[in-house]
Amino acid sequence: MSDTFHILLLPGDGIGPEVLAAARRVAGAAADRFGVRLEYEERRIGAAAIREEGEPVSEETLRRAAGADAVLLGAVGDPEFDGGKVRPEAGLLALRRALGTFANLRPVSAVPALSGSSPLRPEVVEGVDLLIVRELTGGAYFGEKEEGEERASDLSVYTRREVERVARVAFEAARGRRKRVASVDKANVLATSRLWRRTVEEVAREYPDVGLEHVLVDAAAMHLVTSPGCFDVILTENLFGDILSDEAAVLPGSMGMLPSASLGEPGSPGIFEPVHGSAPDIAGRGVANPYAAILSAAMMFRHGLGRPEVAEAIERGVAAAVEAGHLTPDLGGSSSTEEATEAVVRQVAAEEGAA
Repeated sequence: MSDTFHILLLPGDGIGPEVLAAARRVAGAAADRFGVRLEYEERRIGAAAIREEGEPVSEETLRRAAGADAVLLGAVGDPEFDGGKVRPEAGLLALRRALGTFANLRPVSAVPALSGSSPLRPEVVEGVDLLIVRELTGGAYFGEKEEGEERASDLSVYTRREVERVARVAFEAARGRRKRVASVDKANVLATSRLWRRTVEEVAREYPDVGLEHVLVDAAAMHLVTSPGCFDVILTENLFGDILSDEAAVLPGSMGMLPSASLGEPGSPGIFEPVHGSAPDIAGRGVANPYAAILSAAMMFRHGLGRPEVAEAIERGVAAAVEAGHLTPDLGGSSSTEEATEAVVRQVAAEEGAA
């Protein structure tokens, strides 16, 4: 089988260009192995776009994204623009809105070789394998805003349709896993959460083979660090999902191990990016962890391009590199970005030779 795909690259800010270069290199090696051709176009987003184009993402970039098969993104954010009227992060929100990527998938797995990197006891994180499905285009992040010196507000709005479509993504994912969904809300306080809970229960009737439980967000935050093994698929709204997925980074030991996929309706391009931020304090030093970006490229092959065998080869390559001790400083090691990337490329090539 031979396929050609057009990929839009958005390196962004801070360590974004470094980790995206690593992801592109590994993706290329794996694609070559399986006879897949990748054609790239690179555009700006975030602070890089503000400096060069006057806005965090241009209409032309959004147009190019809509015409791509997938978008591979590095990171967005720069302290230079903190507190300003135009923020780099607005570019990412605009991209999500333009592509309609309403479901964000964030897998979290415990890696045995990294048990010492987590602040939690090894027996707590052992065997953890969960998926956070976060609604991505609604809630407080996209609601009407008011900001003044004495009063500010962020309107959080959800519709039944918005909840239904992301809930179906979670239930479908659970069917291919351990068939359990934990829907996280704050229904004891928030009206949006009560609509969320009622709607999720209605969707659950379409999936009698999948178990559903409701968990208040504060309890979910506690269980993530005390008994994370109890979770299979976590379904939640935009704000809660952002916070919980960052908290979940303690399970493998670093945000540098967490990829993500932002998906819309079938046939529309997805956005694939590491969960971590732009980390400007280490940008340009060659020590950024590339694994989350590389694993995001794997998610691109699986969820965006329909080539799961390529994704699996990349994931095996990362696992082998980590097991061999190629750990960047955030994981307690001394490997550089280049050394970690090269270790994955070698593993992908070695598999090809073995086959």
